[in-house]
Amino acid sequence: MKRTPLLAFNDKGIYCEQADVYLDPWRPVTNAIITHGHSDHSRWGHQNYITHYQNVPIIRHRLGEINVTGKSWNETFLVNGVKFSLHPAGHIVGSSQVRVEYKGEVWVFTGDYKTEDDGISQPYEVLKCDTFITECTFGLPAFNWLPQKDVFCDINNWWAENKAEGQTSILFGYTLGKAQRLMKHLDTSIGKIYTHGAVENMTEVLRSIVKLPETTLITSATKKEELLGNIVIAPPSAHGSPWIRKMTPFVTGTASGWMAFRGARARRAIDKGFVLSDHCDWYSLLDSIKATGAEKVICTHGYSDIFSKYLRELGYDARTANTQYEGESAEMGTTPENENETAA
Repeated sequence: MKRTPLLAFNDKGIYCEQADVYLDPWRPVTNAIITHGHSDHSRWGHQNYITHYQNVPIIRHRLGEINVTGKSWNETFLVNGVKFSLHPAGHIVGSSQVRVEYKGEVWVFTGDYKTEDDGISQPYEVLKCDTFITECTFGLPAFNWLPQKDVFCDINNWWAENKAEGQTSILFGYTLGKAQRLMKHLDTSIGKIYTHGAVENMTEVLRSIVKLPETTLITSATKKEELLGNIVIAPPSAHGSPWIRKMTPFVTGTASGWMAFRGARARRAIDKGFVLSDHCDWYSLLDSIKATGAEKVICTHGYSDIFSKYLRELGYDARTANTQYEGESAEMGTTPENENETAA
């Protein structure tokens, strides 16, 4: 008799039938374990939410007053005999992997993750398992990240050069995670950090969790002369808006893994692109999978077909599964399909 998998993919999300629990469901369910606060993984409408305690204020800020329980790292909780625990994913503040164990079988769902320590998120933890569910947002060999310190050296030099030329630096990064990572590593000896309202609101939520530098909210009373030589952190959606046009003269930059693609910066009419992602690159994905010892791998959002094919060539029992997760595409308005170019 064919054994029912411990976790199965259906039209609502990733489902553990034995426990009647979903992981990051995209349709309303009774019981949901949420890996992190990005909108493609934490959605409104579930009756009961379980997440890491650091993620509680984040999802409440985004979803309102929900019935949510916070757990600590490595804290085991039982649901109908199934052992669940949350472990650091390193993606953004409060992001988790979900470990699921039943009758000696162990599955791990990563949600979104990265293995480089960004200085604000709890660093990624390797978990041994039988089956590993991995994202593939950047699952192509073309994606090979430089160390974070090198990228921030470039960003700070760019800011200093813009200041010397009497221009405002506007740096785009998604509101939750990337924006705070940027401000954490900016060299404030160059100038002040100003923020868009959406960035400032989320940053205030995170200040209770992680230490961040001082920022100044841009309001209708802010004069563009105040901004000259300083840096503004804004969401990508602000690009081209009336809000930003009032800041002339300015130079724009974007921090994203998609900046590894030749032409991505030009298509967005961005002056400078910095390759900085909160997801694994190709090599980190492979190293992570190997470290788990898993024989079975399920590849979700991103370049899942290409990546799973390569894993099968390496000898893994690998397949793909459809989800409604979007990875960095959700925040940047891009998908692998419309970024299919040769990387720089």
